[in-house]
Amino acid sequence: MMSTPTRSEYERKLDNILEKLQRCQQEYQCSSCSACQHYLACELRKEYVKVVYESMSKGDTGGFEF
Repeated sequence: MMSTPTRSEYERKLDNILEKLQRCQQEYQCSSCSACQHYLACELRKEYVKVVYESMSKGDTGGFEF
């Protein structure tokens, strides 16, 4: 049986992806993802959205498609 991540695991994942996102924005000199030329195809942004959704739902609902 798979275990459900704890709240702190969700928070760690969120902190980690936020750090990656902020480094990327600094690298591309963008104040937000929407200002980036790679916005629509960015896998990091897609992962960020997924992790944010997971941290909000704490795994209680199904997957997130966009």
